[in-house]
Amino acid sequence: MVSYIEIAKALDKSIIRIEDAIMEALSQTPPELAADIYNTGIYLAGGGALLRGLDVRLSRKTDLPVYIAEDPLQAVVRGTGITLKNLDRFKNILIK
Repeated sequence: MVSYIEIAKALDKSIIRIEDAIMEALSQTPPELAADIYNTGIYLAGGGALLRGLDVRLSRKTDLPVYIAEDPLQAVVRGTGITLKNLDRFKNILIK
């Protein structure tokens, strides 16, 4: 049987990459958006949000509150659906 410690060790390099990507994105975020993020925190969605302790680890790394979206797997699907229904509205963000 594989232990929690062994799984955590196997995922550590990938989680470090996630942390680095978040820190890089935060460093490049315009001030007005950064203020919103600092006020509301970060929400995790998708399968990665289900990794036990990821929210706490990212909160420590970023010094921001980190929350897990309600039903994180469905949140990704719902967000994609909203984006596709409003493609004209989001075109300038999605296509460069």
